[in-house]
Amino acid sequence: MVKTSSSQTLQAGQKAPDFNLKGVDGKVYSLNDFNNDLLLVVFICNHCPYVHARLDDIIALQEKYKDNLCVVGINSNDSNYEGEGFENMVKYTKERNMNFPYLIDETQNIARAYGAVCTPDPFLFDSDKKLVFHGRINEAMEPEQTPKTPVMEINIKKVLNGESIEKIFDPSIGCSIKWKN
Repeated sequence: MVKTSSSQTLQAGQKAPDFNLKGVDGKVYSLNDFNNDLLLVVFICNHCPYVHARLDDIIALQEKYKDNLCVVGINSNDSNYEGEGFENMVKYTKERNMNFPYLIDETQNIARAYGAVCTPDPFLFDSDKKLVFHGRINEAMEPEQTPKTPVMEINIKKVLNGESIEKIFDPSIGCSIKWKN
């Protein structure tokens, strides 16, 4: 595991890069499949303790805001990395009772298009699929820390209430994406 902090490639107001990625349910998804008020694209993986620690929070966001929010998990790690790959994604989805699509980015082109470098690396988009927030799920920066401030949820509420987000980029910390050689 290599601890990495997210960096900013997409700027506020930029459109979400489109994708056509296979989900663990066998369907191929694109941006057009997600038409809620908000879209939360989170780069995650199967092996990372940072993802393990924040996944229940992501699942809870999807459940709590299901009428207004679509969460999409994207795994861009090298499929040959231990614990990764499509079969392990299917298994992980079942083990963690994930309630959102989990997609594989085999070429890693989608991670590059978004500028994702770590897991989890969350991107929040409005109904026009324009970036409104790129940052952490909560302020707990280590897996063993108990979160006190639900950063992403606060920002979801702000967008739903027509309020602006003061800090558009609030770096997430997690495991580095495992790039292919």
